[in-house]
Amino acid sequence: MKTLTPLELNTSLARRLIVDFIRAELGRFGFTRGVLGLSGGVDSSLVACLTVEALGAENVVGLIMPYRTSNPASRTDAELMAQQLGITTRVIEITPMVEPYLVHIPQDVRRRGNVMARARMIVLYDYAEEFRALVIGTSNKTETLLGYTTLFGDNAVAIQPIADLYKCQVRQLARAVGVPEHIITKAPSADLWIGQTDEGELGFTYDEADAILYRLVDERRHPEDVIAEGFDARVVQRIIELMRRNQFKRVPPIIAKVSARTVGIDFLYNRDWGT
Repeated sequence: MKTLTPLELNTSLARRLIVDFIRAELGRFGFTRGVLGLSGGVDSSLVACLTVEALGAENVVGLIMPYRTSNPASRTDAELMAQQLGITTRVIEITPMVEPYLVHIPQDVRRRGNVMARARMIVLYDYAEEFRALVIGTSNKTETLLGYTTLFGDNAVAIQPIADLYKCQVRQLARAVGVPEHIITKAPSADLWIGQTDEGELGFTYDEADAILYRLVDERRHPEDVIAEGFDARVVQRIIELMRRNQFKRVPPIIAKVSARTVGIDFLYNRDWGT
């Protein structure tokens, strides 16, 4: 039997686990349909593949939500993926939604990007209501740990199928399920402004981040040990800073305790309590 390297994924097992997860978690609450944002990137393409495998193409809708400065190739790749899977798509241009507000804020690309991400969340949840579906998340483990996500934007979802897969593992599984190679290998981008790339904004590559995060998180190594292996000390410290600074994005809002039983503190039940 082949021995896998630490970040090498058993794609057959991961595929089965995630497909079962999607089907079980939606079914737990009486849903059989899913809605997701199709960006044309590898993460949403992989999630679309796995969701179709779990629910059937007729039960999945992909929403394509461009802004006026979005790269046209993103829409082309999203439509290619949808056609390959046989799922219904809807194109909702978010420019008319966000422009009236954007004129009131400075040319701050981060703020503008957050507004766009939250506008897309509104569209996703509205269409989920129409389709009687749940919103399926497309964030990976690297983004989740780094906090490279918009609170109540792209991380506002019902379930997260690939948030325990590092970016390099997403690529591995995407190849295994048949995502087109050019989607897998193109530069990752949230497509929030012209020329934006994830790695350019972060200041390091996903491969660097995955290798460092695996050692810090999965192996619980000390930063000094990771640096001693030859990793750039500046990048290691930057990643630690991002993980710690963005912890608030990974937990529910904290409630001030006043009563004897407080939601999230003393009033604790499983997520599917009462269903």
